Amino acid sequence: MKIYTKEELISKLIEVRDMGWIQNLRPGNAGGVGNTLEDLLGIEENNLPLPNASEWELKCQRKGSSSLTTLFHTEPSPRALKIVPAILLPLYGWPHKEAGIKYSPEEMSFRQTINGLSRTDRGFGVVVDRNSKKIVISFDSAKVSDRHGQWMKNVEKKVGLLELNPQPYWGFEDLHHTAGTKLLNCFYVKAEVKKEEGKEFYYYRDILKLEKFDFDKFVKAIENGVILIDFDARTGHNHGTKFRMREDRLPELYEKVENIS
Repeated sequence: MKIYTKEELISKLIEVRDMGWIQNLRPGNAGGVGNTLEDLLGIEENNLPLPNASEWELKCQRKGSSSLTTLFHTEPSPRALKIVPAILLPLYGWPHKEAGIKYSPEEMSFRQTINGLSRTDRGFGVVVDRNSKKIVISFDSAKVSDRHGQWMKNVEKKVGLLELNPQPYWGFEDLHHTAGTKLLNCFYVKAEVKKEEGKEFYYYRDILKLEKFDFDKFVKAIENGVILIDFDARTGHNHGTKFRMREDRLPELYEKVENIS
């Protein structure tokens, strides 16, 4: 596999753009737009061949898409308590929709996508505590929808309806390290899409170079509901806690955004 310099990779991306409409090289693959670009660049999936590859990512998206991208996975602190499988799931979970069908009748679920602007219908939200330098998961029983009345009675019986205790959180320092390592710099390519005779074609028109991940912008994006925190756990498996956002808003997290013309 060829190792590119940054300048060579930019030249190759421009070359791909200048090819115009290109047929999907991976039909039937949901990630065809990204995989086709990787194939055209001659690189392996998620393996950017730069000398300092750990500092750069290549992301590609269909233009106009509002789909969410996972920025990274990280479990809340205190880590030793295994907050999601040992506290949130057994104390605040609810019967899995496939309990007794695909899973055992006792299978529980804790699936919530929470943000810093509003509460979910089960009362969960994100609070940015700048004084203690933490991103905190919060529960407010007053914000629980009436349709979850029985669930709230179960929670009250198990643990009461006060704020979470212990309160799960991510410290700014740890989160800065996790996010900064994963999102340091990025080549972000947006492709126009069309279909002809049942075949999909891509035009990799927009190429952005995103440099210097900005943690303050990241924290503000959590506060403003741009970055979401996604829990996905059931009795048999915790799929991991994800920080996610709309991919087209990725440039908002960087100090320097350059449009490659």
